[in-house]
Amino acid sequence: MTQVVFYEKPGCINNRKQKQLLEAAGLKLDVRNLLESAWTPQTLRPFLGADVSTWLNMSHPGIKAGSVLLDLENPHAVLAQLCADPLLIRRPLMQIGGHYLQGFETQVLEPVFGLTIRPEGDIETCPKRHTASACTAEGS
Repeated sequence: MTQVVFYEKPGCINNRKQKQLLEAAGLKLDVRNLLESAWTPQTLRPFLGADVSTWLNMSHPGIKAGSVLLDLENPHAVLAQLCADPLLIRRPLMQIGGHYLQGFETQVLEPVFGLTIRPEGDIETCPKRHTASACTAEGS
């Protein structure tokens, strides 16, 4: 059975659905709290792709409100902000052996896992409309 380290935000509706799909496919999950992990640029960077804009949780209340400003032309600064405020990190983060993944894109996941994953609808974008307090407590 394949072991997957799965970094989630506890209470996230989509992370719950994503975990259910992976477990139903026969994968064993080692679930960890993304928000309580001690992220450094060195530990977080392997999960992130080349396009800095894909690193971000666009449902973050500060991004939605325009109060969190990120200089996407400066990946080092963005990485530092992600480490300081893990709620900014697009979820989930997954480690499968030597593979590090961010987000739940089936076209990326399927070849890594060697199986077909068919979610119903969008299970990556937060379905809730929420405020900053709702987001940190339960939402995205």
